[in-house]
Amino acid sequence: MRNFFILFVVLSMLLACTGDTTNTPKPKGYFRINFPKKAYQTYNADCPFTFDYPVYAQIVPDKDKNAQPCWNNLNFPSFNGQLHLTYFGNFSLKDYNDMTESARLLAMKHTIKANAIDQKLINYPDKKVYGIYYSIEGNTASSVQFFLTDSTKHYFRGALYFNERPQYDSIQPVVKFIKKDIDRMIESFRWKN
Repeated sequence: MRNFFILFVVLSMLLACTGDTTNTPKPKGYFRINFPKKAYQTYNADCPFTFDYPVYAQIVPDKDKNAQPCWNNLNFPSFNGQLHLTYFGNFSLKDYNDMTESARLLAMKHTIKANAIDQKLINYPDKKVYGIYYSIEGNTASSVQFFLTDSTKHYFRGALYFNERPQYDSIQPVVKFIKKDIDRMIESFRWKN
């Protein structure tokens, strides 16, 4: 009887492991993202600045009712994202302080959902381009924010947003890809006067 019981247990175990996995749920996966080859063109419109931007992005004027001249959106249609670009010129010291504080507050507003917010100083004294770059990680509405200024009469701000619910693990490769484009934009940025 004991041998019969051992044989029954062994046979039950062998028959239970048939290798059929049709009822096993598949792990969650994401679509493969095909990134375009990096290539750039120069933005040189009737604005007091110029910079390089990717050929696979489109610059369109901001359509907001409060939009001012030289406010644009750099659209990344294949990634469903936008880099909102705003410009202010000829401002007072108080306005300058308010704008830089506002940029800091807008970046820090994401602390509730962010895993990390890294700040990097932007300093190109030969071009009179200074600013702060905020890299925001986590399930936040914006992944990158920055501002550039000459500290006297020009102020330029950018904020990257995606037109979908934030899921950092799925958009992280795209953010990493676009950050290189933003870095190129900042490195090539120049004031015209």
